[in-house]
Amino acid sequence: MADVNRGNRPLSPHLTIYRPQLTSMTSILTRITGNALLISSLLVIWWLLAAATSPEYFAVADGVLTSFFGDLVMTLSLWGLWYHTLAGVRHLMWDNGIGLDLDTAEKMGWAVIGGSVVLTLFTIIVI
Repeated sequence: MADVNRGNRPLSPHLTIYRPQLTSMTSILTRITGNALLISSLLVIWWLLAAATSPEYFAVADGVLTSFFGDLVMTLSLWGLWYHTLAGVRHLMWDNGIGLDLDTAEKMGWAVIGGSVVLTLFTIIVI
């Protein structure tokens, strides 16, 4: 039998109804950084393949990766790598039942954000 109340049912909540929470934003950012790291790894693979191909082709790839755009992409990729790593550790802790209460989850979210920035700056300064 057809559902006669199909048009009368409420719509599911949208992003305009709920206030974004830190845990949901960090979760979305984890997915974004994972996909961005895939793209940046393709640039590194292109650079390595160019190095194995010819000096002229390597000069082109090296020129792109050492340009301002390349430096920006690699710096953001470094931050994404640290962020994704720390968020993964946080999820491993959650999988073990650690830090699931709201206050601790929010503190861990801020720790992932702040820790990724600090570790990125530390990596840039040291290397």
